[in-house]
Amino acid sequence: MPQTVSFTKGHGTGNDFVIVPDPDGSLELSDDQVAVLCDRRFGIGADGILRVVRTNAIDEGVELTASESSSGPVEWFMDYRNADGSAAEMCGNGIRVFARYLAEVGWASLDDGPLAIGTRAGVKTVTRSELGLEVDLGPWRVDDADVLVRARGIGAPRPGLGIDVGNPHVVVALPDTRELDGLDLTAQPQLHPEPAQGANVEFVVPADPLVRDGVGAIRMRVFERGVGETLSCGTGVAAAALAVRHWAGPAAPDHWAVDVPGGTLGVRMPEVDGERHVLLSGPATLVYSGEVTLA
Repeated sequence: MPQTVSFTKGHGTGNDFVIVPDPDGSLELSDDQVAVLCDRRFGIGADGILRVVRTNAIDEGVELTASESSSGPVEWFMDYRNADGSAAEMCGNGIRVFARYLAEVGWASLDDGPLAIGTRAGVKTVTRSELGLEVDLGPWRVDDADVLVRARGIGAPRPGLGIDVGNPHVVVALPDTRELDGLDLTAQPQLHPEPAQGANVEFVVPADPLVRDGVGAIRMRVFERGVGETLSCGTGVAAAALAVRHWAGPAAPDHWAVDVPGGTLGVRMPEVDGERHVLLSGPATLVYSGEVTLA
């Protein structure tokens, strides 16, 4: 039997999502259903699905129900699915949109301090910031293993740096904006060797000068696994800033502004409880709500 469900459309710097409320975890979306909802011609159109489910109502969240973040119990879990239906660990733009939705419908508050949200990459906290909302993505990991990246429009393969911020990324430095603009990301970049779980691939160009008033600046385009090129990728923005900071050396700043086709996001790397975390900030917008019938 066809089923009618409510949804809200939202985006963070053009990285857009279909938000589906399912507090009790009663809705099972197949990969095909997710793909149709995200289809820009035959569905609502989005880069992914954010299913809003209580942490104790989804298998991946059950172990988080016993934990408490510094901001309290972890009541909500972000079940993020890529546009092809595949599950993903995290989404930096998506979690800000997710938090905005919880606040708008009255299921949580952003006015009482950090809001803890469960994800497949663990518990993340979201707070208000000057740019909109800021998510603490936690510690990161740099993988110095050699990866070669082939992409249309850049000729010979380029070396990439692996950065894990809760999900995997490979960042490629390009020499100028002409080469960045000339990329053809209608085809998926090829990674050699290919990571077991795949990876998002970011192409970055440093600003000139790289640092102004203590803030680093870069431009970025991204190909997201399971989606394609998107106007923005929050975790990719964080990974790109971390990669350029890694290449720039110990004198590099801990604050970055990253321009993507959909806008500008902020990244900072403060010390939290004795270790470095990476935090992502930017806008989160809810566009419209409606109902859709699932085949």
